[in-house]
Amino acid sequence: MKSKLLYSIFYLLFFSLSHNLVGQTSKPNILFIAVDDLKPIIGAYGNGMIKTPNIDRLAKRGTVFLNNYCQQAICGPTRASIMTGMRPDFTKIWDLKAKIREVSPDIVTLPQYLISQGYSTQGIGKVFDSRNVDEQNDKLSWSVPYYKTDKKYYEPSLGEPASGRYQLAETKAQIEKVIRESIAKGMTKAEANAEANLKVRPTSECIDVPDNAYNDGANILQSKDILKSLSQTGQPFFFAVGIAKPHLPFVAPKKYWELYKRAEMPLAPFQSQTTNPVSVAYHNAGEIRAYTDMPADMAVTSQKEFGYSISAAKQQELVHAYYAAISYTDALVGQLLNTLDTLGLSKNTIVVLWGDHGWHLGDHNLWCKHSNFEEATRAPLIISSPGINPNSTRSLTEHVDIFPTLCDLAGLPIPQQLQGKSLKPVMKDPTLAVKKYATSQYPRSGISEENGRSGFVEASTMGYSIRDGQYRFTIWMKNGFRSTKKYFEKDEIGMELYDYIADPLETKNVATEKKYASLSARMRADLLAYFNSQEVR
Repeated sequence: MKSKLLYSIFYLLFFSLSHNLVGQTSKPNILFIAVDDLKPIIGAYGNGMIKTPNIDRLAKRGTVFLNNYCQQAICGPTRASIMTGMRPDFTKIWDLKAKIREVSPDIVTLPQYLISQGYSTQGIGKVFDSRNVDEQNDKLSWSVPYYKTDKKYYEPSLGEPASGRYQLAETKAQIEKVIRESIAKGMTKAEANAEANLKVRPTSECIDVPDNAYNDGANILQSKDILKSLSQTGQPFFFAVGIAKPHLPFVAPKKYWELYKRAEMPLAPFQSQTTNPVSVAYHNAGEIRAYTDMPADMAVTSQKEFGYSISAAKQQELVHAYYAAISYTDALVGQLLNTLDTLGLSKNTIVVLWGDHGWHLGDHNLWCKHSNFEEATRAPLIISSPGINPNSTRSLTEHVDIFPTLCDLAGLPIPQQLQGKSLKPVMKDPTLAVKKYATSQYPRSGISEENGRSGFVEASTMGYSIRDGQYRFTIWMKNGFRSTKKYFEKDEIGMELYDYIADPLETKNVATEKKYASLSARMRADLLAYFNSQEVR
């Protein structure tokens, strides 16, 4: 009887332990949250106005990288760098057209590598930019076919958003009208949809709808079910969830707009060119110009010779919309974190949240990204990992560091070809520095494509920028220069230097000022040394 009692107790203990270990593995899971066009103005980065309680909750669990920079401030190239741990001149993705497996067929992505280490890798939403990968969102990267939004997760009374974006009845009717008329003219359905996307494209939408009226909300509901399935396999997983907001158009349910007052929305304090400007450093905000409510504002606003001048009222509207879209995104992140907690996965899951680049909100008279300025290149990065105490760090970090960091945190070998560095030492001691500077780059082409969003395939000019703790130094190069090629001084067409302690708004380019001569020479030497280290011989 005693032996049977002991056996029963042992069985119950074993069953209880086994039950509690469902979804837990010796290797940590990884929840990989990609956010489109999110600049670091969330609460965890010191912004007291924007309401982001859920991302702030993640920050309190992890490490906030306060000085993190992207490799190129546009979706496709920066995401290619994050997913491969390689810089744009090695991925050969500088635009929104090139297919990564065509230009770099032997490159290894983070999820592709994790498959070789026993992980199940799955994804939904925008992680890669779809224009730079195959129809399966890079088939080699995923253990199962990449998830598309299942229609059953949309709000039933509304159905799918028109053009994948809009739920306002009037907007949907306009889009449907253009599609009907275009098909009647002989266009294919795909051509008609593209035509409607050009002719009906407001910058924002504020209506009283549930979160799953839009793609992001539906994807998060689907992600919760995917996480539940993953938790039951016992296999470590890498689950990538891409959230499209706050990318244009700024569509978000009304309740998130109501968190803010339009009259309190801040305008950029410096909306001019720098002194001693390098003209190629600027762009004309072609992305936002393409939205159909912008020409009316442009018609009544005095335009400068650079950037894109928007009336003060429209600026406040856009900032309000951007903030609302951020708070919408924050609520969706909260659903993911709550699901981890409910499933008992939090203690064995690394969570990384990143924004692919920054975003100009009128500073320098610029909107969108597409530059080497601070507002475009600085991007949020938060990593929470089991066993590492929460903190924040001002150490310089880059998006290329994410791949090796996740390997290190998961106890996996770090592939030798990666160009980033593991940030695990910084997560354990935020006073450490693992690099001297962060590097970003951006192309200019002078062709009509640059006025839109289709990329920079023929870019002949490239600006390379290094950022240390106080300064940014940039050289603009012509004749198709890339860091992998031999440098010739004759190809330089401009130089910039900004001092962020003396001039946080980048109002003065001091590259040629006598006071900064020695610093400019030193940082120029550092950038040339970087070129030399990258050159393929």
